Amino acid sequence: MADRIKSPFGAYTPARDVVAGHDLTGKVAIVTGGATGIGVETARALAEAGAEVVIAVRKPDLAEAAVADIARTAKGKVSWSMLDLSSFKSIRAFAQRWGDRPLNLLINNAGVMACPLAYTEDGLEMQIGTNHFGHFLLSVLLAPNLVAAAKASGKSSRVVSLSSIGHRRSPMNFDDPNFRNRPYDKWESYGQAKTANALFAVGFNARFKGLAEDGGVFANAVMPGGIMTPLQRHLPIEEQRALGWIDENGKVRDGFKTPEQGASTSVWAAVGDELEGVGGLYLEDLAQAAPWTKEAGWSGVMPYALDPEQADRLWALSVETTGA
Repeated sequence: MADRIKSPFGAYTPARDVVAGHDLTGKVAIVTGGATGIGVETARALAEAGAEVVIAVRKPDLAEAAVADIARTAKGKVSWSMLDLSSFKSIRAFAQRWGDRPLNLLINNAGVMACPLAYTEDGLEMQIGTNHFGHFLLSVLLAPNLVAAAKASGKSSRVVSLSSIGHRRSPMNFDDPNFRNRPYDKWESYGQAKTANALFAVGFNARFKGLAEDGGVFANAVMPGGIMTPLQRHLPIEEQRALGWIDENGKVRDGFKTPEQGASTSVWAAVGDELEGVGGLYLEDLAQAAPWTKEAGWSGVMPYALDPEQADRLWALSVETTGA
């Protein structure tokens, strides 16, 4: 893939440096899970470049603290709105509150990883229910707002779907995506959900890029890298040591990114000139990812995560599941 799209930045470039030189005044962005981890750093970078940023989260105390923190350096307005991605009712309420406001950037950042078996209030396995189906419903409900912003500005609106190298742990299991009839494995579940996040970008992009004459709406998936954030809340220290993420003294292994470095590929997907009019890709380390190989290990993308037929199948399942 010698012709794959690349940015001028490196894997450990801070998000602030990626957005430097971009004036996002007048742009409106939603960042799900924007109160902690790479979400808050994504929101911060966009707000410092002038965007109006709404962080969509389910914990008011964390949201208010994040808004106050970001506002200290923001050029654009920062606020928060309640959103529980494990509840279709909450998602629909969020979209209803949003109304007909144009939306330029939707960063589907929130997620849950390797949690014990649990189900959402709508009966979906928690990881795919929150990470994929919740974001799917949110994105489809806000699609008219994204289209409206593209038509008004003449430039593309963008959707950023947070995936992970964890997608290599499992393709989509269409026979039993919610682990009703097979043994639950938290990592297989996480892998399936992250594959779904990548396939969603392929499916969404295919349906909305055709509006390119009005700017269009383009979607890309992002692998942020290894970062220590609240995403690890369900993993005991012993397991993190066994995985090689931290050593016996609790030191994070070399290669992990800071949250601001982890936010950089999401920010590039949101503002990078190289990605204007481009979608359906899987991005990592501020570049289009190469195919995964055994030698690559912790980088690259599996072919099933970008398969258009798999994306169409998942889209149909998602419409049926969410009623969107």
